[in-house]
Amino acid sequence: MESPDSKTTRSPPPPPPPQQEPEPKKLKMSTTTTSDDEDTTTTTSPKKQRYKRRKIAIFFAYCGVGYQGMQKNPGAKTIESDLEEALFLSGAVPEQDRNNPKRYDWARSARTDKGVSAVGQVVSGRFYIDPPGLVERLNSNLSPQIRIFGFKRVTASFNAKKFCDRRRYVYLIPVFALDSSSHPDRESVLASVGSGNELVKCLECSERGRKVVGIMGKRSFEFKPVSPESGISSNSEDAIVESNINNENRESVENGDADKLNSESMEEPKVVDHKEVSEIVVETVSSDQNECTVEKANGEEKGAKGSGFCYGEKERERFSGILKHYVGTHNFHNFTTRTKAEDPAAKRFIISFEANTVVTVEGIEFVKCEVVGQSFMLHQIRKMIGLAVAIMRNCAPESLIEKAFQKDVNINVPTAPEVGLFLEECLFSSYNQKWKDTHEELSMKAYEEEAEEFKMKQIYSHIASTEHKEGAVALWLHSLNHRNYPDLQIDNNEDTSNGKSTEVVNMAE
Repeated sequence: MESPDSKTTRSPPPPPPPQQEPEPKKLKMSTTTTSDDEDTTTTTSPKKQRYKRRKIAIFFAYCGVGYQGMQKNPGAKTIESDLEEALFLSGAVPEQDRNNPKRYDWARSARTDKGVSAVGQVVSGRFYIDPPGLVERLNSNLSPQIRIFGFKRVTASFNAKKFCDRRRYVYLIPVFALDSSSHPDRESVLASVGSGNELVKCLECSERGRKVVGIMGKRSFEFKPVSPESGISSNSEDAIVESNINNENRESVENGDADKLNSESMEEPKVVDHKEVSEIVVETVSSDQNECTVEKANGEEKGAKGSGFCYGEKERERFSGILKHYVGTHNFHNFTTRTKAEDPAAKRFIISFEANTVVTVEGIEFVKCEVVGQSFMLHQIRKMIGLAVAIMRNCAPESLIEKAFQKDVNINVPTAPEVGLFLEECLFSSYNQKWKDTHEELSMKAYEEEAEEFKMKQIYSHIASTEHKEGAVALWLHSLNHRNYPDLQIDNNEDTSNGKSTEVVNMAE
């Protein structure tokens, strides 16, 4: 038993002094601690803020001229190589991950070919998105041909290629390409001599036309007034003539002196300034009569072109019927390269293929062909357009499309020029449905205005100016004949299963 004296003399121990962590140690801890979604520390000073990597989807557009396609290829100028370098220069990719896209989980939604453009391309990866202003930094490190619209946070498992359900492509084909009397090949010109529908050499493509010896000197044709809307005149034999021929040369042609009419007598084609928005006229096809009506042009409604070939209701129905053969699941081994018919990858599913709209850019009318599919092979869309145009120009029977789907048939299918093709949008329907409650919708809705402006300035104007200056489609049409493509004459009773089709050099490529 303790005595009372012992209780009064004992005092409690003093409280321990508060332990304070030294300031330098605290700063050191903050710069070395990492989190689960961070690969490395990008700070060099203890006072600099540390940023985390985030999985994002980047939406952007580009004009494919001068590039060897989207996918990175050593030694070639590609969209991916420029974009990867811009990501590094903008601070989104650290030094140790430079030129090593696997380190930041890189994926693309679509691979576009050489010269093909895109309006709604999407790539994904794990990047440093802070500090704010990543989009501005990226655009400052890219050429004007590539434009970043924005980015959105996605799930950790997101992959731009695997999660893309559908891709929508657009091909702008000039209306004159669907007219069999426009830009005829030299075999057709020679064969028509003496007939009731005699053709003449093409004045727009004089270098090609000069190969038809002696045809122009034997004929004279009457010029009709130039339509102020179309800028194109036509003669009584439906031969298309460039409207900017001067009066002196017109008199020479009317007098039969055709030797003076060559490429030097043409005015220089107008070069499009990509800095200015091109005048775009959107037209739809009237269902009541066989004429083109303008939906809107500078706020006013206008009538159809008064002369020449028109993409009216009759032509639309025929062309749409041809494109409808592609819809569904088919074996497209004849519409690509290096893919055999037995390869499961040759089977592709086309959701829709429509051509209901006409757009006028820099005086040239184009039919807007929109195709939606799960995925596409190399040159597939260009070959589908090439064969459809050949059928419209009566160079091939419509039944040839179904025959080309057969596994035991090998056909050399024409490939349309790459300049008119662009990727319009990548769709992520399943992903958006699954993660709609926790993540932003992946779509181009937030960037519609920017995308439309870029499309008008860079893509549409490039397509029109290329046709003005180089005549890419016009020259291709001259090579679209049975001499270059003998397989276009194949009928349903001909056996083509014993070997490959004849290899012929395509003069347009």
